[in-house]
Amino acid sequence: MIRSSRQLRSQCLSQIKEATPAQPTHYRVLGVDGPLPWCRGELAATPNCTCEWTEWNDALRDQLRKVSPDLLLLIAAPPCPTVDAFFRRLARDPLVVPTLAILPPDGSVLESVSQLVDDFIIAPPRQGELQHRIAKLLGGGPKAAAHAQLTRELALAGLVGDHPAFVRILAQLPLIARTDSPTLISGETGTGKELCARAIHHLGARRHLPFVPVDCAALPEHLFESEMFGHVRGAFTDAYRDQKGLVALAGAGTLFLDEIDSLSIAAQTKLLRLLHERTYRPVGSERFVHTGVKIVAASNQDLERAVADKTFRSDLFFRLNVLRLKLPPLRERSSDIGVLASHFLETLARELGAPCKTLSTAAMQRLAAYDWPGNVRELYNVLHRSVVLSAGRQITRVDLPDRPVVSAPVEAGEATFSEARARTVASFEKQYVEDMLRRSSGNVTRAAELAGKDRRVFGRLMKRHQVNRDIGRTAD
Repeated sequence: MIRSSRQLRSQCLSQIKEATPAQPTHYRVLGVDGPLPWCRGELAATPNCTCEWTEWNDALRDQLRKVSPDLLLLIAAPPCPTVDAFFRRLARDPLVVPTLAILPPDGSVLESVSQLVDDFIIAPPRQGELQHRIAKLLGGGPKAAAHAQLTRELALAGLVGDHPAFVRILAQLPLIARTDSPTLISGETGTGKELCARAIHHLGARRHLPFVPVDCAALPEHLFESEMFGHVRGAFTDAYRDQKGLVALAGAGTLFLDEIDSLSIAAQTKLLRLLHERTYRPVGSERFVHTGVKIVAASNQDLERAVADKTFRSDLFFRLNVLRLKLPPLRERSSDIGVLASHFLETLARELGAPCKTLSTAAMQRLAAYDWPGNVRELYNVLHRSVVLSAGRQITRVDLPDRPVVSAPVEAGEATFSEARARTVASFEKQYVEDMLRRSSGNVTRAAELAGKDRRVFGRLMKRHQVNRDIGRTAD
């Protein structure tokens, strides 16, 4: 798993363009242990670098995270118990700065440590080797800046987790970002499909071009063609001028088709030419327009079953299913709940301008015992509510809403897995819609904004679960 995390960093870095604005002209190198005699001359001769030193004991006490070096130099020769303890900690909690290690010549730690650092040298280094490796890692600055930029983007996107299944997904993102091929992302509601789509966009050469998300469930069927492909003046009544569609607005960027399974068969048919020939025809126009847009689609449904049920076109499915990502639900990577909770608490503290709160042991146990039918999005909403409503610096078990509890077991023979899951998801959706209405005092438009949904989609959820907007007003 650690090897996968290191490979993920390397693969992602290789996808970031080397040109970045406003590069620094001087670099700060932080050395741990030393300086040894042969280090002084090498470091002094390295242009545009200043080296500061700290001890292994300080590194073990997590002092490294309180400074912001451009490069970390770890002198692990000769080895000692403190060095071993530091690398065990590094395996659990990797650093985000470029790291160069100097390892003992006996090879005692070579296999384990080499997977945790960006580069390493066997002691003693040859003349000029240390200077060359430092310059290579700094790369004049862009690589370190790109590393920090990538880490911030993935963290801000909420793509946080250490579970092997999730790390494997992240490792594929920069590879997919290289290509123009259609990509299909599947996963339950709240697993982060749009976040992955945005990461694919930002990790590729299109990151400076538009990313256009489309909620397919919110597109009326009779307006689909006009909304997607645009129209020319006079194409229909009220078409007083030419209007670009979503494909044209995306240009050579990325078009993200969310909930693509909600499109009618007729609408699906109209997407085929776009995927097959990369052309489309605006409504009322006599000519086809070529596009270089990248298509990323997402669905929370089983599209293979939809194809078998003839509710989704098989030819469209095969054209979309070139590159496939299947996001695991949170219950299948429950070891990430603590990591995600810490990340969300830090994020909420910044957004709310308040001190960062922590979770009590009992509260954390309660979160870990819940099945999270709403996945990562539900976890974030639960923590958001708890941060706002809890009085102290620590969120306790009683500060959590009633919903995150140990899921009641289903009696044998009572329901199939699919039926039980459908009931659980329906219960979550109803509770979530009610919560949003209470927070917005019954204002449906505001509730939809809080939920990140189109008002019409939110309205359909209310109708499906028979939720009245008055529930928000009576809460006052």
